[in-house]
Amino acid sequence: MLMSVTLTLLEGLAATMELFVLTLVFALPLGLVISFGSMSRLTPLRGLTRTVVWIIRGTPLMIQILIIFYAPGLLFKLPLLPRFTAALVSFVINYACYFSEIFRGGIQSVPRGQYEAGQVLGMTKGQIFFKVTLLQVIKRIVPPMSNEFITLVKDTALVRVIAVYELIWMGESFVRSKGLIWPLFYTAVFYLVVNGILTLLFGWFEKKLDYFK
Repeated sequence: MLMSVTLTLLEGLAATMELFVLTLVFALPLGLVISFGSMSRLTPLRGLTRTVVWIIRGTPLMIQILIIFYAPGLLFKLPLLPRFTAALVSFVINYACYFSEIFRGGIQSVPRGQYEAGQVLGMTKGQIFFKVTLLQVIKRIVPPMSNEFITLVKDTALVRVIAVYELIWMGESFVRSKGLIWPLFYTAVFYLVVNGILTLLFGWFEKKLDYFK
């Protein structure tokens, strides 16, 4: 029985990790773009971007998943998105908005003197950003990013609302079919292992970024 439960949970873990990785691949660069919009000198663009971020951050992710899955069919009579695709789109939009605020805070926390020093040295705006600002921003945003990564792993459980067979869905299937409760506790172990690995990786990464003290 233990082997059967383990194999079933590993299937769910594969879906969970696929959603986790793909969300990061798309949400991190999108979040950086959104952060630039939030800091834009164009007032309409800045206002629009910050309004969208406020709406996304101020509403539950579960509602966003349901809207993205059902809205195309109910409002525009379009075919429903595949369940996993709808989940991924929801997560990318949601986490891109959260990441954008972390990026914005990190960028704006770099002292203005750093920019001015780069200009004195004859560096272009691109060189200043990538060779001076970005290195400091990465170091500053690692702790809040680690929290978001760990939260993302746990938030993947929300996709069960549209019947995506992730880790908890697989664990709960043994409750429904066999009346067993221990697979749910076993499911928690998988989350602890994944988040433990992430915690160690971020701790190692923070030490590697100790070039500014």
